[in-house]
Amino acid sequence: MTATPPIALTIAGSDSGGGAGIQADLKTFQAFGCFGTSAITAITVQNTLGVSGVHSIPVDTVQAQIRAVADDLPPAACKTGMLATSELVRAVAESIRVNRLPNFVLDPVMVASSGDRLLDEDAQRTIVEHLLPLAALVTPNLDEAALLVGFPVDDPEAMRRAAVRLVELGAKAALLKGGHLRSEELVDLLWDGREWREWRRPRLDTRSTHGTGCTLSAGIAAGLAHGRPLDRAVEDALDFVQRAMQSAPGLGAGHGPLNHLVPGPA
Repeated sequence: MTATPPIALTIAGSDSGGGAGIQADLKTFQAFGCFGTSAITAITVQNTLGVSGVHSIPVDTVQAQIRAVADDLPPAACKTGMLATSELVRAVAESIRVNRLPNFVLDPVMVASSGDRLLDEDAQRTIVEHLLPLAALVTPNLDEAALLVGFPVDDPEAMRRAAVRLVELGAKAALLKGGHLRSEELVDLLWDGREWREWRRPRLDTRSTHGTGCTLSAGIAAGLAHGRPLDRAVEDALDFVQRAMQSAPGLGAGHGPLNHLVPGPA
């Protein structure tokens, strides 16, 4: 008999280019052996060159999607991506509380790889006030971390201070992603309020970076859905993203997608 897969839920925007957002999350859930479900928060008009349009889904429809999944296909873990507006952030936070969604991974999507802004400025504070205290893990890149904590985050020492601050603000743990460091070596730092974990790897010379944050947070959520410890879930997801970048298919003229067909963790 085939074992019943754990269910994971992504609450995020749709990427018409297929490399990020809902599309990347569902591909990653599949690679990690999870059954993927979704609540779409926005429809974006985008490709590897950038975002040319965003259409937000009505808030009550987003909440109804989450409720429909929770009622019939209760997820063992969930993640959020693009939430766009303060109203939607509040609504999603309420849905996570009301439906008691476990193992919530908060990917605070604010800016696309192309530089296009994907979050209203006034929604930043709403994320800190309403979503961060619900998160088992928050996974900002350096730019997102700086927006959330209110000070520049551009080196490993600042990353540590930001991680500590994010946990003080309510997250159970913070993973600071070092992809934007100005160095040949990338550093990713995990702080769970008690212990530090650090991963170092060489920088890859590639334009295929579209969807890395979505893929990483989805991989972590999938690991948590399987019942793995947080540090193992993070390590597996980091490894998956690295291999997916190394074997990227080179599609598109801009920031291309990863190869989500690489094997997930055993």
